[in-house]
Amino acid sequence: MFIGHYGVAFAFKRVERRIPLWLLFVAVQFVDVVWSVLILLGVEKARITRAFRGSLPLDLYYMPYTHSLPGAIGWSALAYVVCRFFTSRRASLLIALAVFSHWILDLIVHRPDLPLYDNARKVGFALWNYPVPALALEVALYFGGLWFYRKGSAGFAVLGAFILAIQVAAFWFPILPTPKIAAVIFLVGYIQLAAAANWLDRKNSGSEPQLA
Repeated sequence: MFIGHYGVAFAFKRVERRIPLWLLFVAVQFVDVVWSVLILLGVEKARITRAFRGSLPLDLYYMPYTHSLPGAIGWSALAYVVCRFFTSRRASLLIALAVFSHWILDLIVHRPDLPLYDNARKVGFALWNYPVPALALEVALYFGGLWFYRKGSAGFAVLGAFILAIQVAAFWFPILPTPKIAAVIFLVGYIQLAAAANWLDRKNSGSEPQLA
């Protein structure tokens, strides 16, 4: 899942306005941010495949440190502990839940490549095997979260269309020649999208207090 994760960021921002939206944008993709780094370091592994036409062309066959259930819980706990140094228990908990939401939403769309422990007992409901319903779900999550947020809708709608275009390109066109290039593209994309969210959020929020 890609664009759908950001729907959680919008929803949690509505629940706790003091959390910067850019931070929630990073939180919901934090598992994939770490995955990108570990792919570049050769710790986790993937391979390009054309067997998954109309879907992400990556065989994610080894990612026990990021996309296993214990891994997702561990990164969420780490996010909570780090955030507690800077903000309230409530905000820290929401950020940790945003991190963990990544695994829950991935469970819906991924093929059975999410380990329940180590690199074993892999699960996934495989909605990616049905690309049109998968994209429809992601669009519903993003724009549903944006509707709940109800701020800066026009700008964030344009941003959503841009993210969706990236996802469609990744699904149907050969723009990811190697796993490491894919990791770089994803990592740069997450940073740029968080920056765009920060700019739009500040533009629409004015002097709204954050992380207090």
